[in-house]
Amino acid sequence: MCSSFFWRLDGASLTLSGLGMNPFSSGPPMLNTKILRAKRLALSLALCGVTSALLAQKVPVTEKFLPNGLKVLLVERHDEPSVAGGWVAHVGSSNERPGITGIAHLFEHMMFKGTPTIGTTNYPRDLEIIAEQEKVRDQMRDEDEKQRAAYRRGEIDDLLKPENRSERYKELEKQFNTLITAQRQILVKNEFDKIYRSGGGSGMNAFTSDDMTAYFISVPANKLELWMWMESERILRPVFREFYSERDVVFEERRMRTESTPLGKFAESFNALFWESHPYGWPTVGWPSDIPAISKAQADEFYGIYYAPQNLTLILVGDFNTDSVFAQITKYFSRIPAGKKKAPDVVTLEVKQVAEKRMYAEAETNPLVDILWHTVPFGHRDHYPLEILGKVLATATGRLHKGLVLTNELATDTWADQSAQKWAGLFNAGGESREGHKPEEVEQAIYAEIEKLQRELVPAEELQKVKNNIAAGEYRRLTSNSAILMNLVHNDGNGNWREINDANEKFQAVTAAEIQRVAKLYFTKENRAVGIYTRKAATPKSDKP
Repeated sequence: MCSSFFWRLDGASLTLSGLGMNPFSSGPPMLNTKILRAKRLALSLALCGVTSALLAQKVPVTEKFLPNGLKVLLVERHDEPSVAGGWVAHVGSSNERPGITGIAHLFEHMMFKGTPTIGTTNYPRDLEIIAEQEKVRDQMRDEDEKQRAAYRRGEIDDLLKPENRSERYKELEKQFNTLITAQRQILVKNEFDKIYRSGGGSGMNAFTSDDMTAYFISVPANKLELWMWMESERILRPVFREFYSERDVVFEERRMRTESTPLGKFAESFNALFWESHPYGWPTVGWPSDIPAISKAQADEFYGIYYAPQNLTLILVGDFNTDSVFAQITKYFSRIPAGKKKAPDVVTLEVKQVAEKRMYAEAETNPLVDILWHTVPFGHRDHYPLEILGKVLATATGRLHKGLVLTNELATDTWADQSAQKWAGLFNAGGESREGHKPEEVEQAIYAEIEKLQRELVPAEELQKVKNNIAAGEYRRLTSNSAILMNLVHNDGNGNWREINDANEKFQAVTAAEIQRVAKLYFTKENRAVGIYTRKAATPKSDKP
């Protein structure tokens, strides 16, 4: 029978009262058998008690819908006079297609450009300039088509080199830049952010992933109606000013984060190798040839489908009255008409992998091995034992660190993690090899640890320790308005916001037999891709002056 007498939860650390013992510490002290049995009994009761306490922590989420299909999630908390507000567009790079990869991420940028009343001093002239820009861009796209034909004939070597542009294109580019200069004279840069900051808002940001795009900020409770107006306006009446120049910003972001980092371009290539048919195979930032080719007409169509109210979820967490705040939401967000088309599901499934894939790369990094296995999507019943399996292997007290870093000294760092996304999932494990050892040695040592999980059940105490760490992690994610907001954003974006309350119970119910079953099912040679990274040799210096 569980008892809470022996435990006390101080923030994230668990202490056994009277015994002065932290059950999460690595390496048991030298104790006589009688004391050790007493501590194990206390530990068992403590773990049972803390799990029961954390399982009881539920977030009081109220779910409502507007007539236009907008989903609303409200969490009333009066701990502080502020509100964390955000919304999720159920669209990410997986909803794209070849030719417009990167468009979901582009919209993350465009949604901060303003409205008819925010971001410009002369909206009528703003519209005129945008229309003129489109006429010029149509002619530039005709030139792009000719350039692609020349590339296929071998007449030019790189479509993205400025010097390979046709003379007609360069002339049109000058016209377009003149229009950009004219528009900048009437723009009010970053006005969206300035309005929020003047009202006490903080932490305004956004992100795009494979499956979602999210926008969020914290505002004082007495500025919540400002948030209602600002957010409903940018959904209802967005103005995609600076559309083409912003594509250049996104392209530069891709260059800095992917092409100019030691492992960025290799990770992108490895990801494309791993996913054969699924849209997860292309990067969220988009392929280099697609980003500059996206047209505003394509963007308008994309927005009309994926930013319609029935494809959005509005989330508020903080100091408000649920009934009165929903009345305000209805007032502001009911103005947005429902979309004409339902956002389609991602229907292209990953084909079953039939053979191991391997990639060898020389990079400016320490030698390492990275391994991916195909697993399951968010909400699948096998996600929970796979997640716990990852925790058994990972962390400072996990099997990979103990075996490969501390005991055998093959690696300087290790990792393991189950990643369940909306449409599919993967498990990642790997390690950085220690000086004098090869990545292949680390690879084989990782397989040896997984084979142990396939042969032997995880001991009860080790399993309970992992479960308790998961429970504590779930608890920590519920300690502030912003933390709860981001938890709801993640779960709703992946398909089910109720996981904020339900996931921990599912983790706690996982058995050692289930961990063994998924270890046998998913961790096969035919189901994996292996990336071996070795240090790139230094370029010899030239003797020439």
